[in-house]
Amino acid sequence: MSGLCLTALGGALLAALPGPSFTLSWTHSIEKTEWREEWRVEAQRLVPVEARVQGTGAGMEPGPDARQVDGWLVWVPNLPPQDSLTLAASSFTADHRLCAGGDCRPLADWTGRRDEPVTLRACP
Repeated sequence: MSGLCLTALGGALLAALPGPSFTLSWTHSIEKTEWREEWRVEAQRLVPVEARVQGTGAGMEPGPDARQVDGWLVWVPNLPPQDSLTLAASSFTADHRLCAGGDCRPLADWTGRRDEPVTLRACP
């Protein structure tokens, strides 16, 4: 199994994170509601494991199999393994939060970059 690599849009490596799984979370810019996704690095791809949101609203529809668990709508995303995920950045919203290897930080704390898109992919 490999870990997670964070790269700039040009492909420069910004950080390599430990472990085969990670959690990505953010606050929706309009609804101000937290969204979390669990991912696993498997066979050099990113596999969605679980998604959860604390409410619904603009662009925040949970999957059809969502169930209520401790105040969250929780489901398994119907999404195939991905080669990469590119996270947009904006000075108008809070940074994404990334947890890997038991360490949780704002994305910019992992990369040293703010207000720039970052791509997540399996490390080679």
